[in-house]
Amino acid sequence: MDVNDLPVLDLPDHGVKLRHDADGERVFDPIRRKWVQLTPEEWVRQHFLNHLVHDLGCPASLIAVEKSLVLNELAKRADIVVHAADGRAVALVECKAPGVRITQATFEQAARYNVVFKVRYLLVTNGLRHYCCRIDHSNGSVDFVVDIPHHTTLSAP
Repeated sequence: MDVNDLPVLDLPDHGVKLRHDADGERVFDPIRRKWVQLTPEEWVRQHFLNHLVHDLGCPASLIAVEKSLVLNELAKRADIVVHAADGRAVALVECKAPGVRITQATFEQAARYNVVFKVRYLLVTNGLRHYCCRIDHSNGSVDFVVDIPHHTTLSAP
């Protein structure tokens, strides 16, 4: 994967650290504190993480990347889980490569993961298009919101 082949995303550019080594292009993940393989999906994930931290006030210490979960006895990983200061999971982000269309199946994947996390906000992004919905677990309603909320709103009880 050559970084020059990756598109400019519809996210603020706060910069990502890149390097080339024997395994190819790598990007530094400041949340996991390690260098990871640069893939189109990882390109989106790193830019979205920067957006969460730098623009939406999410403390890096309250973000989990590739959070493990078990669903129907299968091990899965959620791309990004945002927590409140009290430890509650409050938002789940599913990242796709820029070339992947966001479809109903993408939302269904995030919704399945949310059976485990029970967050109030689901976000789906391919770096070019972003969707956010608020879930009211008490009545099962789902409302799309135009702007991704700030961490203070995400974390509200």
